[in-house]
Amino acid sequence: MPMPPTVPRRVAVTGMGALCSLGDDVEEIWQSIGAYRLGYRYAPLEKAKVGARFFGTLETVPNYKPIPKSIDKFLPEFARLGFITAKQALAMAFGERSAHDYYGSLECGVIFGTGWGGTDYIAEFAEDFLGTGLSSPFSCMKGMHNVGTAAISMHWKLRGYQNTPVAACAASSIAVGDAFELIRSGRARMMLAGGAESLKGDASIWSADVLQALSKEKSELRRACCPFSADRSGFIMSEGAGAVCLEDMESAQARGATILAEIVGYGNYSDAFDMTAPAPDLEARVACIERACRQAGIAPQAVDYINAHGTSTPLNDLNETECIKRFFGPHAPRIPVSSTKSYTGHLMGAAGVMESIFCVKTLQTGLIPATANLDRPDPACDLDYVPNRHRHDRALDVALNLNYGFGGSNSALLFRKYDGA
Repeated sequence: MPMPPTVPRRVAVTGMGALCSLGDDVEEIWQSIGAYRLGYRYAPLEKAKVGARFFGTLETVPNYKPIPKSIDKFLPEFARLGFITAKQALAMAFGERSAHDYYGSLECGVIFGTGWGGTDYIAEFAEDFLGTGLSSPFSCMKGMHNVGTAAISMHWKLRGYQNTPVAACAASSIAVGDAFELIRSGRARMMLAGGAESLKGDASIWSADVLQALSKEKSELRRACCPFSADRSGFIMSEGAGAVCLEDMESAQARGATILAEIVGYGNYSDAFDMTAPAPDLEARVACIERACRQAGIAPQAVDYINAHGTSTPLNDLNETECIKRFFGPHAPRIPVSSTKSYTGHLMGAAGVMESIFCVKTLQTGLIPATANLDRPDPACDLDYVPNRHRHDRALDVALNLNYGFGGSNSALLFRKYDGA
């Protein structure tokens, strides 16, 4: 049974899994960023009325053999990607053993988010039904946003808390943050958290493009995704997934787990302003950072690196710059800030967990990833956005991950390097 609520509990990151156009696991993706590889390409949609020309889709089909056929038949693509990264995260955390060698099934839960879920399949099934009056017998399950969460829970018998945040591009950072809070409160001892997205159907892509959200660049790769640049014009839609295994620190230490980092703070507030535009008063975004720092007991000047949401959209990049400046005040110019979306493209519902993983890797390796394609900085985005060349600093202790989503969802996650104590 779950532990009595002796709060607050410390929360360890013990496993990570990831999959996107830059690689099939965390290390391959991180090495790709280290080598300045861009995970998107020119791929116009000839039949659809879509202006966007660049996308970050997987070049090869992942190995889905680990997914049992009894489960796989219900899964849309985003859930299949999520299942694979969950397997990676649990394998990193527990090796050949199982979480149930250390924890009861009711002490282990899963929170797995998505922004758009099985939207591609819903469009496909609707077209089939309108044409023939019939469709797939699995259409209901493939259209459910929580089908990925359910598959992970069922396969690994994670019978504790289960949830599926649907918060657009902040979905998976909220998943990680909520899982952190569950362990911190004593309601769980181990949580699998993350998110996934795969939108490749013409209708799905058109629905984002018609909002003028996607990159307007027609030919130049370096201008297609260039956060904080004067040339930015929108984001690149990418597909992928990520997952982290979180454990109660005391329990993880007792079992001799390899602890990758510690989550120490989380903030989640809403703009309550507009469906797509960020609130100009910055109140909710600043409150997220303030809450995470206060919860962690960390002063603003102790933050060593910020992984920005950095979408390469005119409104977000400027709003985010102003948010960082307002909260950190005189410390803001000295903090290196970068957008790793300049490599991955925008992973939508998977962005938050992927960028949380990058924060952990930054603390582990000392590599501060550059913001790629920042050739002509916007004078109004005047922070240290680490243009074009990575930096190395082994003295990094605290990393902040910021993520935002349509509908006004905002989140901040603070990670601290694990010092063995």
